[in-house]
Amino acid sequence: MRALVCKAYGSPDELAVEDVDDPVPGAGEILVDIKAAGLNFPDILVIGGQYQVKTPPPFIPGHEAAGVVAAVGEGTRRFKVGDRAIITPSTGAFAERCAVPESLAMSVPDGLDFGQAAGFTITYSTSYHALVQHAGLREGETVLVLGAAGGVGITAVEIAKALGARVIAAASTDEKLEFAKSAGADETINYGEASLRDAVREITNGNGADVIYDPVGGDIGEQALRSIARGGRYLVIGFASGAIPSFPANLVLLKEANVMGVWWGPWATRNPLLQAQNLQAMGEMIGKGLLHPRVTGSYSLDEFKEAFRAITTRRVRGKVVFQMD
Repeated sequence: MRALVCKAYGSPDELAVEDVDDPVPGAGEILVDIKAAGLNFPDILVIGGQYQVKTPPPFIPGHEAAGVVAAVGEGTRRFKVGDRAIITPSTGAFAERCAVPESLAMSVPDGLDFGQAAGFTITYSTSYHALVQHAGLREGETVLVLGAAGGVGITAVEIAKALGARVIAAASTDEKLEFAKSAGADETINYGEASLRDAVREITNGNGADVIYDPVGGDIGEQALRSIARGGRYLVIGFASGAIPSFPANLVLLKEANVMGVWWGPWATRNPLLQAQNLQAMGEMIGKGLLHPRVTGSYSLDEFKEAFRAITTRRVRGKVVFQMD
């Protein structure tokens, strides 16, 4: 099979497409013919050896994909050959085939094609877990989403809106903000042109945002914290800007705010039943037309450099995927 291989930590440009042996499913595993695989910002960190959990090279990157079950190992119960499946392996998604434990697979929700399904699990699960289990989002509250047009930000806009919140989308260009509005954002802020803090205060009549969803970090993160409501919850999702913000602790004290770190992967591993409930809830939202996974960039494996540049240059609106066919 063909696969994208990381031979040494470095830039995504240094990856290589190679022919490698097909994986064989072991006991309790399924083998999936991958139709599409989703790219995420953490993939860049993994390839560069900068992620919280390091995978020693050589390895095949990629943490989520969708396809058709080609074979099942001994003891599998939930899947059979021919089933459509979404998988979330620790590595190995950027290939034509991948073997994973059955516990790391779910059926493709009705109404999703393989491209949409490949980009569904990580981004939507991260946002749902952040807003529900961490923030305890309540109907009528105001949510400020930074990087609102990105792969994970756009899912936060959709989910927060589906949960009955008022959503303020913040991004660096008007084009990105139009995309966020198409996903349900009620208000928008271009923080490339205006003060985020002042704009949030004006929109909320000085009250601030009850929940702040931040996958961006950097200077914009501190501006966002200064615009939080009393008793608000600040969700630290990631650092797409490349800079980790340093928050003055007195801001947290004065607003009696909570700063919460969100790392969905390990949480899902520790809480499989809750994660299954989250997936069921999101599947129902898809069925009701409340969530619409958006794929805005599709690339072949051979086009991997351009696919990763779409993420590193922050040109992404929605989800970027590899199409294997």
